[in-house]
This record gives sequence, C-alpha cells and structure tokens, in this order.
Amino acid sequence: MSDLQPSRDPRHWMRPGTLQLGAPPPLSLYIHLPWCLKKCPYCDFNSHEWSATAASGEAMPEARYLDALRADLEASLPLVWGRPVHSVFIGGGTPSLFSPQAIDRLLADVRARLPLEPDAEITLEANPGTFEKDRFRAFRQAGVTRLSIGVQSFDDAQLKALGRVHDGAQARAALEEAAQVFDTFNLDLMYALPGQTLAQCEADLRTALSFAPPHLSVYHLTLEPNTYFAKFPPPLPGDDEAYEMLDRITELTAVAGLQRYEVSAYARPGHACRHNLNYWRFGDYLGIGAGAHGKLSFAHRIARPVRVREPRLYMERALAGDAVASMDEVPRAQLPFEFMLNALRLREGFALADFMSGTGLPLSSIDAALREAEAKGLVEREGGWVRPTERGFDFLSDLQSLFLPA
Repeated sequence: MSDLQPSRDPRHWMRPGTLQLGAPPPLSLYIHLPWCLKKCPYCDFNSHEWSATAASGEAMPEARYLDALRADLEASLPLVWGRPVHSVFIGGGTPSLFSPQAIDRLLADVRARLPLEPDAEITLEANPGTFEKDRFRAFRQAGVTRLSIGVQSFDDAQLKALGRVHDGAQARAALEEAAQVFDTFNLDLMYALPGQTLAQCEADLRTALSFAPPHLSVYHLTLEPNTYFAKFPPPLPGDDEAYEMLDRITELTAVAGLQRYEVSAYARPGHACRHNLNYWRFGDYLGIGAGAHGKLSFAHRIARPVRVREPRLYMERALAGDAVASMDEVPRAQLPFEFMLNALRLREGFALADFMSGTGLPLSSIDAALREAEAKGLVEREGGWVRPTERGFDFLSDLQSLFLPA
C-alpha cells in the first residue's frame, strides 16, 4: 500500500481512462517566488508585498522558502520521474529580490533532483527597482541563462501611475547591464497606459528598441478583477487608440528585425522563449512555489495541480509534504478549449497531429468549430496545419471562444 496521497501517487493518474494520449510532451519547471517590494495596482498575480505582512525589520525568509521549494519538488518527483526538463522559469513576485546566493542554491537543488537538459533555458524575472551593479552578473554565475526585465515604460510619470518602484534611468541601467552579461534577455513593455498617447507609446517602444533586445514582450494594460485599478479605474485610451498603438508596435518591431511569433511576443531569430513556447504548444510543466499552477500528462488523462497560495501557509504545508491545494483532472469536454487557448496564440499555429497526441481526442471533437473559424476568416488550414489569420490574431478571444464546450 502506498503512503502517497492519491494526488501524488502516479498509479492514481495512470489508471485506465477514455483518453489515449501520445508520448509525454516536453516538461518545463516553473518556480514561484512570491514577494515584491510593492504591489502594483494593475497586478493580479500571486505577489505579496513583504513589508505589508512582516514585523518591523523582519527579513524575508529566503532560506525557509528555499527549504519549502526543495520539499515541494521532492514530493512531486514520483509524478515526473525520469522525464528530462528543458526549461526553468523563476517568476513572481520579484524573484530578483532573492540574493544571487539563494538562486544558486535553488538551481543546485533543482539539478540534484531533476534531469535538466545540458542546454536548458533558465529564466529569472528581474525588476529594475532591485537592480544593483554586478547583481545580474552574479545571477548569471548562479546558472541563470536568460533575464526577463519588467520595464513596462521608460516614462517616469507613467511608471509612477503604474505604481512601479523604478524610474526610467534605473530601467536603462538595468538593460545596459543585462545586454553586457546575458546572451539573451527579454524586455517587458506595456501600452494603452493611463492617459498615454500614440506618440508616447512610440517613444517608449523606440527607447526599448534602442537596447536591441533579443526578445520583447508587449502587453496591453487591462483592468483585472480584484486589483486596485479595477476598484479605482484610471482613464485609459479607447479601443481604437489601443489598436493604433498595436499596429505601430507591430510595424516598428518588424523594422527592427523582431518577429511577432506569439500574440504578445517578438523575438530575433533563435531567441524565442523556449519555456513559453512549451506552454503555448500544450507541453507539460511542473509548478512549485506559493500558488504555482502546473499541467501534467499521463497515459489516459491530464492533471492540473495548484499549490497553496499564501506564502507562509505554503512554507508550512510544503515542509510537511502537503503543498498541493488541489489536483484536478481536466474534463474531456474542456480539453479542446484548453489546447486552443494556448496554441492559437502562436503565429505558427499547430499541427492537427499535435492536437490529437496532446489531448488524446479525435479531430471530430474540433471539426465543427474549425469549420466555423475558417468560414469567419479567423484561421487557415494547409495540409495538416492550422494557423490563425491576421484577423484571427486581432480577434483572438473570439476565435478561442469557438472551442468552448457546448
């Protein structure tokens, strides 16, 4: 009799079922470091302002959190035993609040327990507000191969309106250091900001492009539920203005040699984010850390594990071997939408054979929705390949919603 909880026991997930999945897809590892200096008013991620919950002068519990991550990973190993890991993404929060020594220990713990591929992409999210000279170099020495820098804007007034803790000068300094230290990095930028004009958006983008980023992620500011901006909405550009901004972004990035390979991502050849590509291609990922989500495929079903959300409770539960808040099987009827939610974000689209092997479903499960999408000019089919059209990219939510269960 196994001592494992059913959700942790591979035999529970390997029992017979109606789906027939192909070989397991590539596996990635997501690690969540939940603390930040200040909660941004637009942020709906599981991020926690340390000073808001800590006693005066109390240090962030780096070592205890790393112990919890290690225990969480060890408890998860039976579900992914022997599967190579091709990418690691350390997100947050603001992971760069953790010391380079902590990141070094974290990656050593990962390497000792999982078979990382020799050329694995290892990304760390960094905030210019936590930037110190040579800090990025120390992260590189710890084993990080790629930085993702949350700039959002170079305009000091916009940064203040967004509640960011850095200014434009700090953003520039962080990017200069990243370009010197890393072979590849990502720059995060936002548009349709409070009161932003097309000229201001273009100025931000031109500044970003002046650093020749190998990868650029550009996000439309949206008012997410349960955020400060949702309760007290700032004046935002209208839809027509936002579309103008996006058209200009697409035009200028193409001139700069960046290919729009995903709806919000632009990259130079060879610099697409492998970790995110695995998400969008419906690959598997093990998520550890407070509130982390995962996706794991087995022979006859797909599971979605979710970790305990609150950081202090997560540490307590992980150290007791019980970090998983829930681990549910994805219902058969939901699988087409889950696949399309990811795959249709990619300019390349997807192979129909990959849909079948990744979901275990026949093509008949999506045939009617595909025909409707084609009739509306949202996708095009060529041989065994489906890709979104320009119109499909512009109306992505409408396209994805065609695959919702009836």
